Amino acid sequence: MSVSRSASLAASPSLSPSVPSAGSAPTRTDLFDFVRRTAADTELIASLPLDPEGRTWVRLDGPGGSEAWLIGWPPGTGTGWHDHADSVGAFLTAEGELTENSLAARLPTDGWKTLELSDGVDRHRRLAAGQGRAFGRHHVHEVLNESPDRHAISVHAYYPPLPRIRRYSRSGPILRLEQVERPEDWQ
Repeated sequence: MSVSRSASLAASPSLSPSVPSAGSAPTRTDLFDFVRRTAADTELIASLPLDPEGRTWVRLDGPGGSEAWLIGWPPGTGTGWHDHADSVGAFLTAEGELTENSLAARLPTDGWKTLELSDGVDRHRRLAAGQGRAFGRHHVHEVLNESPDRHAISVHAYYPPLPRIRRYSRSGPILRLEQVERPEDWQ
């Protein structure tokens, strides 16, 4: 069961990153600064309702028109393989530990259903509280809470706001495009 709170929350003004100048889009650095500062807001992190069975999330006001989320991860949950299409992004673990498996390969953006991945493209990161990363467009990854008994909480930001998410299945070196989701599918 996944629960979504419908209210949007603004990060504390004292934690807000510098806002990009008028007309400029937030960069990966701006987004990472935002998730780092927001994850340090212990009151905000403590306000997220945690469900023992499914991820929970609350939408946040991100910098410069970006899309941002506070996400709770019960033990043993994950996203599955996906990308964020044309958006750049950043995420940071606020509590617990998350694992990110990613591909160090640029995939074609459209026109394929199945790809065979080359050896050596897999990356694996453990991200304890206070650790995170920024990433570019078309970054393919999965995020997991591998703990058997502890929730994790993270902060995520994307710009431009997510136009779509492509979901993949993976069997060994074979990556298969399974579904394309648009904002109306998850809001």
